[in-house]
Amino acid sequence: MESIFHEKQEGSLCAQHCLNNLLQGEYFSPVELSSIAHQLDEEERMRMAEGGVTSEDYRTFLQQPSGNMDDSGFFSIQVISNALKVWGLELILFNSPEYQRLRIDPINERSFICNYKEHWFTVRKLGKQWFNLNSLLTGPELISDTYLALFLAQLQQEGYSIFVVKGDLPDCEADQLLQMIRVQQMHRPKLIGEELAQLKEQRVQKTDLERVLEANDGSGMVDEDEEDLQRALALSRQEIDMEDEEADLRRAIQLSMQGSSRNASQDIPQTSGTHLTSEELRKRREAYFEKQQQQQQQQQEQQQAPPGQLSHPCERPTTSSGAPGSDLAGDAMSEEDMLRAAVTMSLETVRSDLKTEGKQ
Repeated sequence: MESIFHEKQEGSLCAQHCLNNLLQGEYFSPVELSSIAHQLDEEERMRMAEGGVTSEDYRTFLQQPSGNMDDSGFFSIQVISNALKVWGLELILFNSPEYQRLRIDPINERSFICNYKEHWFTVRKLGKQWFNLNSLLTGPELISDTYLALFLAQLQQEGYSIFVVKGDLPDCEADQLLQMIRVQQMHRPKLIGEELAQLKEQRVQKTDLERVLEANDGSGMVDEDEEDLQRALALSRQEIDMEDEEADLRRAIQLSMQGSSRNASQDIPQTSGTHLTSEELRKRREAYFEKQQQQQQQQQEQQQAPPGQLSHPCERPTTSSGAPGSDLAGDAMSEEDMLRAAVTMSLETVRSDLKTEGKQ
Protein backbone atom coordinates (compact mmCIF):
# COMPACT_ATOMS: atom_id res chain seq x y z
CA MET A 1 0.00 0.00 0.00
CA GLU A 2 2.85 2.39 0.73
CA SER A 3 4.07 2.22 -2.88
CA ILE A 4 0.69 3.41 -4.22
CA PHE A 5 0.57 7.13 -4.97
CA HIS A 6 -2.49 8.70 -3.33
CA GLU A 7 -3.17 12.45 -3.17
CA LYS A 8 -5.61 13.49 -0.46
CA GLN A 9 -8.19 16.20 -0.87
CA GLU A 10 -7.09 19.84 -0.69
CA GLY A 11 -9.74 22.45 -1.22
CA SER A 12 -11.73 21.66 -4.38
CA LEU A 13 -8.78 20.35 -6.40
CA CYS A 14 -10.36 16.91 -6.82
CA ALA A 15 -9.78 16.98 -10.62
CA GLN A 16 -6.05 17.43 -10.04
CA HIS A 17 -6.04 14.60 -7.42
CA CYS A 18 -8.03 12.38 -9.80
CA LEU A 19 -5.52 12.81 -12.64
CA ASN A 20 -2.42 12.39 -10.49
CA ASN A 21 -3.84 9.30 -8.74
CA LEU A 22 -4.67 7.86 -12.15
CA LEU A 23 -1.18 8.49 -13.53
CA GLN A 24 0.47 7.64 -10.16
CA GLY A 25 2.53 10.77 -9.83
CA GLU A 26 2.50 14.56 -9.56
CA TYR A 27 1.89 15.13 -13.25
CA PHE A 28 -0.53 18.06 -13.05
CA SER A 29 -0.75 21.17 -10.91
CA PRO A 30 -3.57 23.72 -10.58
CA VAL A 31 -1.60 26.13 -12.77
CA GLU A 32 -1.33 23.63 -15.64
CA LEU A 33 -4.99 22.71 -15.43
CA SER A 34 -5.96 26.39 -15.31
CA SER A 35 -3.93 26.92 -18.49
CA ILE A 36 -5.85 24.12 -20.20
CA ALA A 37 -9.14 25.64 -18.97
CA HIS A 38 -8.23 29.11 -20.34
CA GLN A 39 -7.31 27.54 -23.68
CA LEU A 40 -10.70 25.84 -23.84
CA ASP A 41 -12.44 29.12 -22.95
CA GLU A 42 -10.62 30.87 -25.79
CA GLU A 43 -11.57 28.18 -28.30
CA GLU A 44 -15.23 28.51 -27.29
CA ARG A 45 -15.05 32.32 -27.57
CA MET A 46 -13.66 32.07 -31.09
CA ARG A 47 -16.48 29.75 -32.14
CA MET A 48 -19.08 32.13 -30.71
CA ALA A 49 -17.41 35.04 -32.49
CA GLU A 50 -17.94 33.35 -35.84
CA GLY A 51 -21.61 34.30 -35.53
CA GLY A 52 -20.72 37.95 -35.08
CA VAL A 53 -19.11 39.79 -32.27
CA THR A 54 -22.10 42.13 -32.12
CA SER A 55 -24.64 39.36 -31.72
CA GLU A 56 -26.63 38.96 -28.53
CA ASP A 57 -25.36 35.42 -28.00
CA TYR A 58 -21.76 36.54 -28.14
CA ARG A 59 -22.31 39.38 -25.64
CA THR A 60 -24.12 36.97 -23.30
CA PHE A 61 -21.27 34.49 -23.59
CA LEU A 62 -18.71 37.07 -22.59
CA GLN A 63 -20.72 38.04 -19.48
CA GLN A 64 -20.95 34.47 -18.20
CA PRO A 65 -18.20 32.94 -16.03
CA SER A 66 -16.00 30.17 -17.38
CA GLY A 67 -17.59 26.75 -17.67
CA ASN A 68 -14.26 24.96 -17.47
CA MET A 69 -13.01 26.21 -14.08
CA ASP A 70 -13.90 28.38 -11.12
CA ASP A 71 -12.12 30.10 -8.27
CA SER A 72 -12.60 27.10 -5.92
CA GLY A 73 -10.39 24.88 -8.06
CA PHE A 74 -13.07 22.93 -9.91
CA PHE A 75 -12.27 21.80 -13.48
CA SER A 76 -14.66 20.43 -16.10
CA ILE A 77 -14.61 17.06 -17.85
CA GLN A 78 -13.28 18.88 -20.92
CA VAL A 79 -10.19 19.99 -18.96
CA ILE A 80 -9.62 16.43 -17.69
CA SER A 81 -10.10 14.94 -21.15
CA ASN A 82 -7.65 17.41 -22.76
CA ALA A 83 -5.12 16.77 -19.99
CA LEU A 84 -5.25 13.01 -20.67
CA LYS A 85 -4.81 13.51 -24.41
CA VAL A 86 -1.27 14.65 -23.65
CA TRP A 87 -0.58 11.04 -22.59
CA GLY A 88 -2.52 9.50 -25.46
CA LEU A 89 -5.47 8.55 -23.23
CA GLU A 90 -9.15 8.80 -24.12
CA LEU A 91 -12.34 8.83 -22.04
CA ILE A 92 -15.44 6.82 -23.05
CA LEU A 93 -18.72 7.06 -21.16
CA PHE A 94 -19.21 3.72 -19.38
CA ASN A 95 -23.00 3.56 -19.72
CA SER A 96 -23.16 4.88 -23.27
CA PRO A 97 -24.90 2.62 -25.85
CA GLU A 98 -21.69 2.40 -27.90
CA TYR A 99 -19.66 1.03 -25.01
CA GLN A 100 -22.43 -1.22 -23.69
CA ARG A 101 -22.64 -2.91 -27.09
CA LEU A 102 -19.02 -3.98 -26.67
CA ARG A 103 -20.01 -5.97 -23.55
CA ILE A 104 -16.60 -5.64 -21.98
CA ASP A 105 -16.22 -7.03 -18.46
CA PRO A 106 -15.07 -4.18 -16.16
CA ILE A 107 -12.35 -6.46 -14.79
CA ASN A 108 -10.67 -6.45 -18.18
CA GLU A 109 -10.32 -2.64 -18.17
CA ARG A 110 -7.43 -0.75 -16.61
CA SER A 111 -9.04 2.28 -14.97
CA PHE A 112 -12.19 4.38 -14.51
CA ILE A 113 -12.82 8.05 -13.71
CA CYS A 114 -15.97 8.76 -11.72
CA ASN A 115 -17.75 12.12 -11.37
CA TYR A 116 -20.68 13.29 -9.26
CA LYS A 117 -21.53 16.98 -9.40
CA GLU A 118 -18.17 18.68 -8.72
CA HIS A 119 -16.21 15.70 -7.36
CA TRP A 120 -13.85 13.48 -9.37
CA PHE A 121 -11.97 10.34 -8.36
CA THR A 122 -10.12 7.40 -9.94
CA VAL A 123 -10.61 3.62 -9.72
CA ARG A 124 -7.53 1.89 -11.11
CA LYS A 125 -6.02 -1.57 -11.47
CA LEU A 126 -2.50 -1.86 -10.08
CA GLY A 127 -0.80 -5.16 -10.71
CA LYS A 128 -3.61 -7.71 -10.45
CA GLN A 129 -5.82 -5.86 -7.96
CA TRP A 130 -8.26 -2.96 -8.11
CA PHE A 131 -8.08 0.11 -5.87
CA ASN A 132 -10.40 3.00 -5.12
CA LEU A 133 -8.11 6.07 -5.14
CA ASN A 134 -10.72 8.58 -4.01
CA SER A 135 -8.96 11.64 -2.60
CA LEU A 136 -11.61 11.91 0.12
CA LEU A 137 -10.35 8.67 1.68
CA THR A 138 -7.47 8.48 4.11
CA GLY A 139 -5.77 5.93 1.84
CA PRO A 140 -6.28 3.54 -1.11
CA GLU A 141 -9.22 1.14 -0.74
CA LEU A 142 -8.78 -2.42 -2.03
CA ILE A 143 -11.64 -3.64 -4.28
CA SER A 144 -11.98 -7.33 -5.09
CA ASP A 145 -12.66 -8.48 -8.65
CA THR A 146 -16.06 -9.85 -7.66
CA TYR A 147 -17.04 -6.55 -6.00
CA LEU A 148 -15.86 -4.23 -8.81
CA ALA A 149 -18.99 -4.58 -10.99
CA LEU A 150 -21.25 -4.10 -7.95
CA PHE A 151 -19.25 -1.05 -6.88
CA LEU A 152 -19.61 0.60 -10.30
CA ALA A 153 -23.33 -0.24 -10.42
CA GLN A 154 -23.80 1.33 -6.99
CA LEU A 155 -22.06 4.51 -8.13
CA GLN A 156 -24.38 4.71 -11.15
CA GLN A 157 -27.43 4.37 -8.89
CA GLU A 158 -26.10 7.22 -6.75
CA GLY A 159 -25.95 9.46 -9.83
CA TYR A 160 -22.26 9.18 -10.74
CA SER A 161 -21.05 9.46 -14.32
CA ILE A 162 -18.39 6.81 -15.04
CA PHE A 163 -15.77 7.09 -17.78
CA VAL A 164 -13.54 4.29 -19.03
CA VAL A 165 -9.92 5.33 -19.59
CA LYS A 166 -8.64 3.88 -22.82
CA GLY A 167 -4.94 3.78 -23.75
CA ASP A 168 -1.64 2.83 -22.18
CA LEU A 169 -1.02 4.36 -18.79
CA PRO A 170 2.56 5.40 -17.92
CA ASP A 171 4.62 2.87 -16.01
CA CYS A 172 4.68 3.21 -12.24
CA GLU A 173 6.43 1.55 -9.33
CA ALA A 174 3.19 0.36 -7.66
CA ASP A 175 2.01 -1.46 -10.79
CA GLN A 176 5.34 -3.26 -11.17
CA LEU A 177 5.47 -4.27 -7.51
CA LEU A 178 1.87 -5.48 -7.37
CA GLN A 179 2.43 -7.59 -10.47
CA MET A 180 4.61 -9.83 -8.26
CA ILE A 181 2.68 -9.77 -4.96
CA ARG A 182 -0.89 -9.39 -3.78
CA VAL A 183 -1.83 -7.18 -0.85
CA GLN A 184 -4.45 -7.66 1.83
CA GLN A 185 -6.33 -4.90 3.61
CA MET A 186 -7.52 -5.56 7.17
CA HIS A 187 -9.29 -2.23 7.73
CA ARG A 188 -11.14 -0.12 5.21
CA PRO A 189 -9.85 3.48 5.03
CA LYS A 190 -12.18 6.12 6.42
CA LEU A 191 -13.35 9.32 4.85
CA ILE A 192 -11.17 12.25 5.77
CA GLY A 193 -14.13 13.99 7.38
CA GLU A 194 -14.85 10.95 9.55
CA GLU A 195 -11.22 10.75 10.66
CA LEU A 196 -11.12 14.46 11.50
CA ALA A 197 -14.38 14.18 13.42
CA GLN A 198 -13.05 11.18 15.33
CA LEU A 199 -9.79 12.98 16.18
CA LYS A 200 -11.77 16.03 17.31
CA GLU A 201 -13.99 13.86 19.52
CA GLN A 202 -10.94 12.20 21.05
CA ARG A 203 -9.42 15.61 21.80
CA VAL A 204 -12.68 16.75 23.42
CA GLN A 205 -12.87 13.60 25.53
CA LYS A 206 -9.25 14.02 26.59
CA THR A 207 -9.88 17.64 27.56
CA ASP A 208 -12.98 16.69 29.56
CA LEU A 209 -11.01 13.98 31.36
CA GLU A 210 -8.25 16.43 32.23
CA ARG A 211 -10.84 18.86 33.62
CA VAL A 212 -12.38 16.13 35.76
CA LEU A 213 -8.99 15.10 37.11
CA GLU A 214 -8.12 18.71 37.91
CA ALA A 215 -11.47 19.21 39.64
CA ASN A 216 -11.02 16.09 41.74
CA ASP A 217 -7.46 17.16 42.62
CA GLY A 218 -6.41 13.76 43.92
CA SER A 219 -9.84 12.70 45.22
CA GLY A 220 -9.36 9.44 43.36
CA MET A 221 -6.59 8.54 45.78
CA VAL A 222 -8.89 9.38 48.71
CA ASP A 223 -11.51 7.01 47.30
CA GLU A 224 -8.92 4.23 47.08
CA ASP A 225 -7.88 4.85 50.71
CA GLU A 226 -11.50 4.67 51.82
CA GLU A 227 -11.96 1.35 49.99
CA ASP A 228 -8.85 -0.07 51.70
CA LEU A 229 -10.18 1.07 55.11
CA GLN A 230 -13.56 -0.56 54.47
CA ARG A 231 -11.89 -3.86 53.49
CA ALA A 232 -9.74 -3.76 56.66
CA LEU A 233 -12.81 -3.15 58.86
CA ALA A 234 -14.66 -6.03 57.20
CA LEU A 235 -11.75 -8.41 57.83
CA SER A 236 -11.55 -7.25 61.46
CA ARG A 237 -15.26 -7.91 61.98
CA GLN A 238 -14.86 -11.41 60.52
CA GLU A 239 -12.00 -12.17 62.92
CA ILE A 240 -14.04 -10.93 65.92
CA ASP A 241 -16.99 -13.06 64.86
CA MET A 242 -14.75 -16.13 64.58
CA GLU A 243 -13.29 -15.47 68.06
CA ASP A 244 -16.81 -15.13 69.51
CA GLU A 245 -17.87 -18.41 67.89
CA GLU A 246 -14.80 -20.19 69.30
CA ALA A 247 -15.51 -18.79 72.79
CA ASP A 248 -19.15 -19.93 72.60
CA LEU A 249 -18.02 -23.37 71.48
CA ARG A 250 -15.61 -23.70 74.43
CA ARG A 251 -18.34 -22.66 76.88
CA ALA A 252 -20.76 -25.20 75.38
CA ILE A 253 -18.18 -27.99 75.70
CA GLN A 254 -17.49 -27.00 79.31
CA LEU A 255 -21.19 -26.98 80.19
CA SER A 256 -21.63 -30.36 78.49
CA MET A 257 -18.78 -31.84 80.53
CA GLN A 258 -20.23 -30.38 83.73
CA GLY A 259 -23.62 -31.86 82.86
CA SER A 260 -22.03 -35.27 82.23
CA SER A 261 -20.27 -35.15 85.60
CA ARG A 262 -23.54 -34.27 87.39
CA ASN A 263 -25.41 -37.10 85.66
CA ALA A 264 -22.65 -39.57 86.51
CA SER A 265 -22.63 -38.52 90.18
CA GLN A 266 -26.46 -38.87 90.34
CA ASP A 267 -26.86 -42.18 88.50
CA ILE A 268 -24.07 -44.34 89.95
CA PRO A 269 -24.99 -44.04 93.70
CA GLN A 270 -28.57 -45.11 92.92
CA THR A 271 -27.38 -48.47 91.60
CA SER A 272 -24.15 -49.28 93.40
CA GLY A 273 -24.28 -47.05 96.47
CA THR A 274 -20.66 -45.89 95.94
CA HIS A 275 -18.93 -43.42 93.57
CA LEU A 276 -16.88 -45.37 91.01
CA THR A 277 -14.34 -43.90 88.72
CA SER A 278 -13.87 -45.07 85.17
CA GLU A 279 -10.72 -46.99 86.16
CA GLU A 280 -12.65 -48.85 88.91
CA LEU A 281 -15.43 -49.72 86.46
CA ARG A 282 -12.83 -51.11 84.04
CA LYS A 283 -11.29 -53.31 86.77
CA ARG A 284 -14.71 -54.59 87.87
CA ARG A 285 -15.58 -55.53 84.30
CA GLU A 286 -12.28 -57.42 83.90
CA ALA A 287 -12.94 -59.35 87.14
CA TYR A 288 -16.45 -60.17 85.95
CA PHE A 289 -15.20 -61.62 82.66
CA GLU A 290 -12.49 -63.65 84.46
CA LYS A 291 -15.07 -65.25 86.81
CA GLN A 292 -17.28 -66.14 83.85
CA GLN A 293 -14.33 -67.87 82.17
CA GLN A 294 -13.67 -69.86 85.41
CA GLN A 295 -17.30 -71.00 85.53
CA GLN A 296 -17.13 -72.19 81.93
CA GLN A 297 -13.93 -74.16 82.67
CA GLN A 298 -15.55 -75.83 85.75
CA GLN A 299 -18.61 -76.86 83.71
CA GLN A 300 -16.38 -78.39 81.03
CA GLU A 301 -14.45 -80.40 83.73
CA GLN A 302 -17.70 -81.75 85.23
CA GLN A 303 -18.91 -82.88 81.81
CA GLN A 304 -15.61 -84.70 81.19
CA ALA A 305 -15.62 -86.49 84.67
CA PRO A 306 -16.53 -90.31 84.81
CA PRO A 307 -20.19 -91.23 85.60
CA GLY A 308 -21.04 -91.59 89.31
CA GLN A 309 -18.16 -89.39 90.46
CA LEU A 310 -19.43 -86.35 92.25
CA SER A 311 -17.88 -83.00 91.94
CA HIS A 312 -16.35 -81.35 94.96
CA PRO A 313 -19.01 -79.44 96.89
CA CYS A 314 -16.98 -76.27 96.91
CA GLU A 315 -16.65 -76.33 93.15
CA ARG A 316 -20.39 -76.71 92.46
CA PRO A 317 -22.12 -73.30 92.29
CA THR A 318 -25.37 -73.14 94.17
CA THR A 319 -28.08 -70.59 94.44
CA SER A 320 -28.80 -71.11 98.13
CA SER A 321 -28.01 -68.38 100.61
CA GLY A 322 -24.48 -68.48 102.03
CA ALA A 323 -23.10 -70.90 99.38
CA PRO A 324 -19.98 -70.05 97.44
CA GLY A 325 -22.03 -69.70 94.25
CA SER A 326 -24.15 -67.16 96.01
CA ASP A 327 -21.19 -64.74 96.38
CA LEU A 328 -20.24 -65.29 92.75
CA ALA A 329 -23.77 -64.62 91.59
CA GLY A 330 -23.94 -61.60 93.85
CA ASP A 331 -20.70 -60.28 92.40
CA ALA A 332 -21.95 -61.00 88.92
CA MET A 333 -25.19 -59.13 89.55
CA SER A 334 -23.25 -56.23 90.94
CA GLU A 335 -21.13 -56.11 87.80
CA GLU A 336 -24.24 -56.23 85.59
CA ASP A 337 -25.80 -53.42 87.61
CA MET A 338 -22.67 -51.36 87.17
CA LEU A 339 -22.69 -51.92 83.42
CA ARG A 340 -26.33 -50.89 83.22
CA ALA A 341 -25.53 -47.79 85.28
CA ALA A 342 -22.72 -46.83 82.92
CA VAL A 343 -24.98 -47.24 79.88
CA THR A 344 -27.79 -45.30 81.58
CA MET A 345 -25.37 -42.49 82.45
CA SER A 346 -24.24 -42.19 78.83
CA LEU A 347 -27.83 -42.14 77.55
CA GLU A 348 -28.88 -39.51 80.08
CA THR A 349 -25.93 -37.30 79.10
CA VAL A 350 -26.90 -37.47 75.42
CA ARG A 351 -30.55 -36.68 76.19
CA SER A 352 -29.56 -33.72 78.38
CA ASP A 353 -27.34 -32.28 75.64
CA LEU A 354 -30.08 -32.65 73.05
CA LYS A 355 -32.62 -30.89 75.30
CA THR A 356 -30.18 -28.03 75.96
CA GLU A 357 -29.55 -27.55 72.22
CA GLY A 358 -33.30 -27.60 71.52
CA LYS A 359 -33.93 -24.82 74.10
CA GLN A 360 -31.14 -22.69 72.64
